[in-house]
Order: sequence, then structure tokens, then C-alpha cells
Amino acid sequence: MLPHDAVKYGPDVLSLVAFDRGREKHAGGGSPIAGNDQPRGPRTSPRMKRQSRAGQLRGLRQHFYRQVVDTQDDQPLRVLAYSLVPSPRARPDEDWGTLQAEADQLGYAIAARLHDVAVVPVSTTYFPASSARQGVYTPPWDRPGWREAERQLREGLADGVIVLDRHNISSDDDEYHAVIKHLGEHCRAFLHLVISEEPVAPT
Repeated sequence: MLPHDAVKYGPDVLSLVAFDRGREKHAGGGSPIAGNDQPRGPRTSPRMKRQSRAGQLRGLRQHFYRQVVDTQDDQPLRVLAYSLVPSPRARPDEDWGTLQAEADQLGYAIAARLHDVAVVPVSTTYFPASSARQGVYTPPWDRPGWREAERQLREGLADGVIVLDRHNISSDDDEYHAVIKHLGEHCRAFLHLVISEEPVAPT
């Protein structure tokens, strides 16, 4: 089963918001080292950088959540339950049970359940006669289930999306950042994670 079989909706075009791929650069003072023209300053460990980035992403996500809450009446927030399954044979039922329990605890109403397949299997192009297969990663904006989620959000059918963790959206910081901004700025919606952002191990 390919991802387009996962959701029975027509395609919807998503225009990804341009986002700043630049990262803050740490500049520190220090004394020049003999034989080196560049000053050396304090260094930030990769782990600390990941924790800082995770905190920034969590703050941005919470910012858009507050914006949605501030414009709501007394009605419960409507969310779309979204799951990214690892393979075409996997089912999202367990994820949806967890998402339903989280929604019930927070007083959210689940408006719809959508899912996609994380890696689309394709036949290798190098050995056409071979039965070997490889997977191709699909970014969020190219997944039919996620496009349908964004369509429903733009049309005001829900206020946000609830997922198990950020990896259901993307493990890449820049992709994930772009999705949060797109939801908040263009769909007036928020993203809720059952498991909050954690530093991503270097790949």
C-alpha cells in the first residue's frame, strides 16, 4: 500500500512557506593562538545546541497554541489526529488510541483521523530485474494525509493537529520549523505533541 492509498482524499497542493535556514552562529572572544589567525572562544557542545534548538521549536509551537486559544470561545478545541506509520503494512490504531486518550485528558475533540506512510517503498532503478526494494523519504508537504490535514485546517474544520511526537512530522529541524510556522501563520492552527520535543541525536 502506497501513501496515497492511506487516505481517500483528493490531492491538495501545499505551498511550503519559505523559511530562514540560517542558524545562529556562536561568536566568542579569546586570545589568538600562535600559528592561528582565528581567535578561539568558548565552544557549545552539540548536545547543548540540540537542547537549545528543541527549546526554540517548542516555544514557537506553544506561541501558536496560545494564539489559537486566545481567539476561541468556550467550545472545546477541535484537533486532527495524525499518525505517520513506518511501513505500508503498519496500522495507526495504537497511535490513535494514545492520541484519543491525550485528547480526552485535555478536553480536545478529535475531528478526524489521518495517517501517512513514512517511507514510500519503490523498486530500485539500478537493477530493474532485481526484487530488491528501497525506500524514499517523503517530506510532510508531499504526504496525502498531511495535505488533507492542512486543507481541513485552512477551511476551519479543526483548530490544530495532535501527534505522538515531532518525528511524526519531521526529524529535520528546518522541516519541522517550517511546518509549525505554516500551521500557525497560514492555517491559524497549532500542533500538539503527546511527547514534547527532545534533542535529536546527530545523524
